[in-house]
Amino acid sequence: MENFVFYNPVKILFGKGQIANIGAEIPSDAKILITYGGGSIKANGVYDQVKSALAGRNVFEFGGIEPNPHLETLMKAVELIRKEGIDFLLAVGGGSVADGTKFIAAAVNFVGDPWDIMAKGAAVTSALPLGVVLTLPATGSEMNTNAVITKWETQEKLYFSSPFVFPKFSVLDPETTFSLPPRQISNGIVDAFTHVMEQYLTYPVNAPLQDRMAESILKTLIEEGPKTLANPTDYDARANLVWSATMALNGLISVGVPQDWTTHMIGHELTALHGLDHAQTLAIVLPSTLKIRCDRKWQKLLQYADRVWDIVGGSEAQRVDAAITKTRDFFESVGVHTHLSDYGVGVETIPAVINNLEKHGMTALGENKDVNPQVVEKILALCA
Repeated sequence: MENFVFYNPVKILFGKGQIANIGAEIPSDAKILITYGGGSIKANGVYDQVKSALAGRNVFEFGGIEPNPHLETLMKAVELIRKEGIDFLLAVGGGSVADGTKFIAAAVNFVGDPWDIMAKGAAVTSALPLGVVLTLPATGSEMNTNAVITKWETQEKLYFSSPFVFPKFSVLDPETTFSLPPRQISNGIVDAFTHVMEQYLTYPVNAPLQDRMAESILKTLIEEGPKTLANPTDYDARANLVWSATMALNGLISVGVPQDWTTHMIGHELTALHGLDHAQTLAIVLPSTLKIRCDRKWQKLLQYADRVWDIVGGSEAQRVDAAITKTRDFFESVGVHTHLSDYGVGVETIPAVINNLEKHGMTALGENKDVNPQVVEKILALCA
């Protein structure tokens, strides 16, 4: 096991009715900005619950944060905060709203162009405090330091991470997700699954606890994902999905082990170029990445085949191939297609993806830092 430092201060309020308790988590004299997306929270009752919990408080609102939140939109919220002296942010929505709100929190006091936080790795030295009311299980943003932001003007999708944007608290009430359309639940399943795979499926470093924790999340998603799609109001199945998505990317399974993230970096460029859902790009890229990089991931692929998919018969090569096929089949079974052609995207996109990766300095990806543009080309060719 590799050396590590683990720190996660996020307080989780999990379960039915927990939105009612958010007032106790926010300073009584705070000027609060509620951030949200397209307005679904007003249709599903979450907005009313939040407003009721904050009755009598000094509350402002900022809506319209997009899926794959746009820098241009978020900067409008930054201007509002500076104008009104707002000092606490409450993200009400899915991962995009949480990510966007983290950026807003970091940008308010940033000196210079806030896009430099993503584009140039400029240091975040402070941020406004924020909380999250989660309405879509997928990204784990409610319990981590990460955020992915899109600059619409230049079609760039980049990320940053800073301990200053850990949420102070996050509410995870599975009932707030009951009204989500199947596409968003399917995306959440694939997103969480791929988060785990990027941290787990690399090479062994004698970290059996982290491995088994990762495998338990994968198996839970495989078992509970179809249940919650078949019966969206099955509280137990949805609760297990919500908590699995959070555990997939709160830092716990990544400590002391190598990580990959090739699939995510390629996927970000596909989203930026073609507007595909984040999870759709992951479903496209992951199986092909596993296939192209199987020689580097051989031992973990065999372990994955055995422990996650119960594949024990046949040669090593047959078991590895079967595990990759099972992964692709699982994504398809929950409704997320796994080839570029399924989304009307052809191999002509490959040079543009590679060009953007090079532009962003991502020419040595993967757990071994050896996924170069030539390897990316092979991965994407297999995605067709």
